[in-house]
Amino acid sequence: MMAENTAKTHSTAATTPLGWQGGKTRIIAIANQKGGVGKTTTAINLATALAAIKKKVLLIDLDPQGNASTGLGVSREARTRNTYHVVMEQITLAEAIQPTDIPGLDIVPSGMDLSGAEIELVDVEGREFSLRRALAPVADAGGENGLYDYVLIDSPPALGLLTINALAAAQAVLVPLQCEFFALEGISHLMKSIERIRNGFNPDLELQGIVLTMFDKRNNLSDQVASDVREFFGDKVYNTVIPRNVRISEAPSYGRPVLVYDLACAGSQAYLHLAGEVIRRERKEQAK
Repeated sequence: MMAENTAKTHSTAATTPLGWQGGKTRIIAIANQKGGVGKTTTAINLATALAAIKKKVLLIDLDPQGNASTGLGVSREARTRNTYHVVMEQITLAEAIQPTDIPGLDIVPSGMDLSGAEIELVDVEGREFSLRRALAPVADAGGENGLYDYVLIDSPPALGLLTINALAAAQAVLVPLQCEFFALEGISHLMKSIERIRNGFNPDLELQGIVLTMFDKRNNLSDQVASDVREFFGDKVYNTVIPRNVRISEAPSYGRPVLVYDLACAGSQAYLHLAGEVIRRERKEQAK
């Protein structure tokens, strides 16, 4: 009986649009099943870059490690209301939102208790859509009165219930891809996972793009990986490449995005270019 009910839930979800596709708010999950690819770094700095060009942005830290929260200067003591309480539906999303030091950028921080959500959600009805339900008041504002222009979701480096929640709630997924050989193997698995999410939970989910990270121009392998990825995915790969840059690595230890830590460095400039490219792609999609 449980399997039958689950199948019905999945079937209904697969044929039901998100309901906020026509609204102003754009929800993008930043995901990769492989760790260490620059996922959280991209989430922090893309959110900051979008805010820097006058977009209203909400970053949701859905990774139990909480690195996005740390990277934006949110102390552990300030995370008493966090994404755990939101996905467990103990509080509303609005009650967990905190402003950051970046004008135009808010965050829903992660707490250590979020790691337990993977287990606790198992017995929750409609567990795959907990984050979608929480986001509805923000995304359903619609029209020109949306609370945010962009909601970015930093998901964990694994395809568990938290990542499924992120992909089930998002309109698009942005994939950071490290320029190394093993990353090529991981991307094929991720594409299959995205297709399963599209078929089972979120028919509206699309691949917004793939951003090449940790690119080392002195390394021939980086060029080869970039060439292979562009050949396979074509224009889904962003023109902007995020270089391997020491300032990007240093910034989180100061609780700052690299754009605040050192605006002039190559990493900061790359993320500004990426933000512009993301917006141009969004406009192109909307024009279709």
